[in-house]
Amino acid sequence: MKVSLKIEGMACGMCEAHVCETIRKAVPDAKKVKASKRKGTATFVTDSSLDKDELAKAIEETGYTCTGMEVD
Repeated sequence: MKVSLKIEGMACGMCEAHVCETIRKAVPDAKKVKASKRKGTATFVTDSSLDKDELAKAIEETGYTCTGMEVD
């Protein structure tokens, strides 16, 4: 399944890298993890079940705000 997140607070390339690292830790089998400060989004693909609240909490603990999440 493809997961798309809306994230506020990313300002540079290191912010993008930090968000990607957080996603990889929260969802160990995440693939194609990408973040865009310009779009304010992060996307990834996973085959495992997803705890949306835990993922949002992990992102917010790193100093960013997860304002939305879509799972396709």
